[in-house]
Amino acid sequence: MTDTTIAGIRRDRLTAVAAEQRARYAAARPATRAALAEGAEAFLDAVPMHWMKDWPMPFPLLVAEAAGARLTDIDGNALDDFCLGDTGSMFGHSPAPVAAAIRAQAGAGLTYMLPTTHALEAGRLLSATFGDFRWQIATTATDANRFALRAARAVTGRPKVLVFNGCYHGTVDDAMVELRGGHTVARQGLVGQVEDLTLVAACAEFNDLAGVEALLATGEIAAILTEPVMTNSCMVLPEPGFHAGLRDLATRHGALLIIDETHTISSGHGGYSRGHGLDPDILVVGKCVAGGMPTAVWGLRPRVADAYLAAYRAKPPGHSGMGTTLSANPMQFVCLRATLSEVMTPAAYAHMEDGAARLAAGLGQAISARALPWHVVRVGARVEFICAPGPLKNGTEAALAHQPALEAAIHISLVNRGVLIAPFHNMMLVSPATSAAQIDRLVAAFEATLADLTA
Repeated sequence: MTDTTIAGIRRDRLTAVAAEQRARYAAARPATRAALAEGAEAFLDAVPMHWMKDWPMPFPLLVAEAAGARLTDIDGNALDDFCLGDTGSMFGHSPAPVAAAIRAQAGAGLTYMLPTTHALEAGRLLSATFGDFRWQIATTATDANRFALRAARAVTGRPKVLVFNGCYHGTVDDAMVELRGGHTVARQGLVGQVEDLTLVAACAEFNDLAGVEALLATGEIAAILTEPVMTNSCMVLPEPGFHAGLRDLATRHGALLIIDETHTISSGHGGYSRGHGLDPDILVVGKCVAGGMPTAVWGLRPRVADAYLAAYRAKPPGHSGMGTTLSANPMQFVCLRATLSEVMTPAAYAHMEDGAARLAAGLGQAISARALPWHVVRVGARVEFICAPGPLKNGTEAALAHQPALEAAIHISLVNRGVLIAPFHNMMLVSPATSAAQIDRLVAAFEATLADLTA
């Protein structure tokens, strides 16, 4: 017998609401539709980046401007922005100190392959914020993770990275694996993949220390690469003792521990690692670390840095396979300096925490009022509602919790009510610019959407 409901919502009602909301969205955006019809054909699949089609709308928004925590499209529709560039603008769009730094640097040159005094100050601020590491600058967190893995292999002389099922570390090939039938395999959605990824990666379930130890015991693992909290797959929280166990196992088996804080920088000042006393050998932070300027950083503990430099200097001079020409440019450094000193502050995080707690409570009350089998998870300023019971334990459970059709209908309904959330996994961020009124509008829009779906 066919199930007539999805996560507590009748299928026929979901279909009707989704159709109505798609029609409302299209009717409100005639200029957007016309502009896309006239000018999008120059791009592959009609978008500049393929994931711009992952938004569950009939056609993409065309943004006219964004400031603080508000975004306006070319049809004049204003939205309270809780996506914030999927963390890239977590501190709000164009924070004033960052915008001022960009204007000042623009007249002094954009890139010249040499450091500046701003770079020296940015390095000091990185260590003051995140801890004692020896830093390198990249353009994206994908690059930072890729370079961190290369450094780990150089130090250990081992070939493989251990990642967790359902993980996300950007588009690093090595991390594009999953567990299927208990075995590590390439992810099914990969395009153009020809290398056997099992030669360079092994996959375990998050929160499964026994599975991690079994893989480490092979002696092939150079590094464990993990987020402190699994994101981009529904949020999965670490169980008590999990991170302490990872640190202990990595040390005992001679592997390095890489913590990717690109999303969990939402946790608080200094990130999840600093706030929870984690001790990574290598730390990666990206997205919002320079206030929205494309920038990521990766840092090695001093002893790991010494070991890496010894391995690097033992090689003949030439291509190391690391670094890109436009990385570590002066614009990145002025934005890093402005963000770390004036934007990414304890006071900003206190505001974000308070707002996110208000948001999580409001969403939870709306779900409870409708007696839906859903739950809400919060990690600092990052909040998600998940259309399944919780808490989730690992990537397999997270994958089963997804309800794409339901989530798409909720998303477009929120857009039509003036609220934008991330297209991935119902993620919402509270920025320093986000007001209590905006949070309350999101909660009200969510309540109205649930009323429609359960009518």
